[in-house]
Amino acid sequence: MNNALIIAQITDSHLFAQVNSLHCGKNVYQHFVSVLAQIKQNKAIDYLIFTGDLTQDHSEESYQLFSLAIEQSKISVPILFLSGNHDETELLNKYLKKPPFVPDKLIQNNDWQIILVESKSKVIEGPSGRVDDDELLKLSETIDSKKRQLIFMHHHPVDVGYFIDKHGLKQADVFWKTINNYASISAIACGHIHRALTLCPVESTGNVTVYTCPATSIQFDPLANSVQALEQGPGYRLFYLDDQKNITTSVHYINEKNINEKLLSGTI
Repeated sequence: MNNALIIAQITDSHLFAQVNSLHCGKNVYQHFVSVLAQIKQNKAIDYLIFTGDLTQDHSEESYQLFSLAIEQSKISVPILFLSGNHDETELLNKYLKKPPFVPDKLIQNNDWQIILVESKSKVIEGPSGRVDDDELLKLSETIDSKKRQLIFMHHHPVDVGYFIDKHGLKQADVFWKTINNYASISAIACGHIHRALTLCPVESTGNVTVYTCPATSIQFDPLANSVQALEQGPGYRLFYLDDQKNITTSVHYINEKNINEKLLSGTI
């Protein structure tokens, strides 16, 4: 695609302090490493955005492990990041501070603004999210209506129809009131739900599409009442933003059988 800005999104790594720890029976560290290896092979990617929930056990070692995995992957494109509900922002900033990590929450060119919006609230405890008033103000001050915007966040701003909706975005109506002020916003990309969906929310008056991202850890079973893993490998999403202000996107999964074979051979 000519003159495309290509963004890779990864999310919800849910790492532990130890590389052999399991989440719902899955080795989430090896899943994460496998996703990074595939992203590294794609030389067209311009930026990598991580949309939160780095840690599962809330240990400092899990943050160190995330940073080390990035270093060992030899990914060199700039990596931007957001806090998930599991994360401590202070620890993200402490351990994700050397290149290729960058603290920026904005990417832009002549046609596009990619804006990272924090949904880990300063006033809400627990797994639910909220975009605080200061974050909404910052978003409003950043938007250039002459360009198109793609917004990244952790929590999903619309219901997806299974248990994770109990832990979605609180005061979503306030969030959408801000979004609907700007006809230039094309789409919202989020994590948190551990599945890849494309949603056209009724809350949007401007035809904003919501894209969700598969997790690098596990994909949630939407028929379960709580966290259970589907038999589906880790994944990520790519966005292609062209100079005609169009978005196309693709979702990529890694076959878990291939991960297990590489583990047995010692190649990861």
